[in-house]
Amino acid sequence: MGRAVLIVMDSFGIGASPDAADFGDLGSDTFGHIRMAADRGEADRPGLRQGPLLLPNLERLGLHRAAGLTSPEPAGLHGSAREISRGKDTPSGHWEIAGVPVLFDWGYFPKTVPAFPPELIAQIVDETGIPGILGDRHASGTEIIAELGEESVASGRPIFYTSVDSVLQIAAHEEAFGLERLEALCLAARRHVDPLNIGRVIARPFTGTDATSFRRTANRRDYAVPPPEDTLLDRALDAGRRVVAIGKIGDIFAHRGVSEVRKGDGNMALFDAMLGALRDTGDGDLVFANFIDFDSLYGHRRDVAGYAAALEAFDRRLPELEAALRPGDFAVVTADHGCDPSYPGTDHTREIVPVLGFGPGIAPRDIGQRPTFADIGESVAAHLGLAAGRHGRSFL
Repeated sequence: MGRAVLIVMDSFGIGASPDAADFGDLGSDTFGHIRMAADRGEADRPGLRQGPLLLPNLERLGLHRAAGLTSPEPAGLHGSAREISRGKDTPSGHWEIAGVPVLFDWGYFPKTVPAFPPELIAQIVDETGIPGILGDRHASGTEIIAELGEESVASGRPIFYTSVDSVLQIAAHEEAFGLERLEALCLAARRHVDPLNIGRVIARPFTGTDATSFRRTANRRDYAVPPPEDTLLDRALDAGRRVVAIGKIGDIFAHRGVSEVRKGDGNMALFDAMLGALRDTGDGDLVFANFIDFDSLYGHRRDVAGYAAALEAFDRRLPELEAALRPGDFAVVTADHGCDPSYPGTDHTREIVPVLGFGPGIAPRDIGQRPTFADIGESVAAHLGLAAGRHGRSFL
């Protein structure tokens, strides 16, 4: 028995799911539209990238075949998976990957101004003593921080905003407001949104001196409700295995089933953290990594060129991962939803995701389209010799 490495390219969908129309996402295709834009020269940016999208390592592992494109015979297991969870949000996608689909409905905040119930805000203000809030609407995080950040710093009022996800996000200046104070505020908010069945409260600290220099930091913290039943992570930890969470994985699972968290500021730092975890883990252990930049920096901001460059940068580092794998190891690259940067709006898109499995001794094979993301977690469980869950089937 070797180790398992589970890698989520956050938001890297490869085409609209069969139920995409139910989510308003018919025709979305994160990978396909980025690739076509690059072919047309629409993903060129001086000093960043130019020309067709070049992903030789992902193509070698089977990405293009998984997306229905013609390519040479892949070197690994390759296929796709569709989501059965009722939402297209981050926890739903990750929990289903780990074997537990979300078969209930989250609570959401309406697209009104204000977006939050006045009694909810009054409860949070009364408990924490903040002088009030700014925002109180659906918004892009970077845009609302640029718009209201200076007023927030001057007034001491944090910025509250939401999206189509089941989420309350709170942004405040990391120094002027204070990181610990922001985290305490989010913990209080977490308690008050529990009756509304809100999936996450997210602390969004930022630094800078004015609208032109404000930048969100790597000290983001997600306060999520725990999964409704044991996930792959719980099963691994209960079996005495080490579970190393890279990036925001620990937060997504409410730190349940996690032995250790390692973070990094951006995809390349996260890749370094993942390689470091592989140096430190042994047989039977699980490394679970999320690469957030695809979603937060490029998908939500509808930055096609930035997304394309991030994909190429990630692809260039895959040989380092392959070199770090030992005999018996099994790695899977997948995604949790889409976020098509060419699609209207700034929200996630309901898409199928790639499933690329590889490692020393892993024979290439087309695994087709899996009916649930849970098949991914059950395949990792089977590789690690863990008890099977009840929602998916291993493709190994």
